[in-house]
Amino acid sequence: MKLLVINGPNLNMLGVREPEIYGKSTYADLVGMIEAHAAEKGVDVHCFQSNHEGAIVDEIQAALGVYDGIVINPAAYTHTSVAILDALKAVAIPTVEVHISDVNAREEFRRRSFVSAVALKTIAGHGFDGYIEAMDLLLCPLQK
Repeated sequence: MKLLVINGPNLNMLGVREPEIYGKSTYADLVGMIEAHAAEKGVDVHCFQSNHEGAIVDEIQAALGVYDGIVINPAAYTHTSVAILDALKAVAIPTVEVHISDVNAREEFRRRSFVSAVALKTIAGHGFDGYIEAMDLLLCPLQK
């Protein structure tokens, strides 16, 4: 079982960027939590972060035939990237969308998600735990 976890722009700044919204834990803390959960579940996981839309598209395309599921927090690209949506459609790998904050309780523009059109589910506002929920959601149907 192999999962790919993708994080978009500015998530490398966790712990620094708006800690009142995103908390004080760092991106390294997030990756450690994801890797520990994957190890506990006996799953291979690869975490990828980029501030560049094209790099995210490349990573999604490279996932074809390699990964069984994708957890993605496209960050700001959630609301703007048809390219990421199209890449996810092209590979057709089961995907769960995650947002650390409750995007529906924030600015109006954050309430539109292109990725949700292909995601099995969107998990928002659960902090880092949302990634664990997303992984578990993907693991259930894949392990049967």
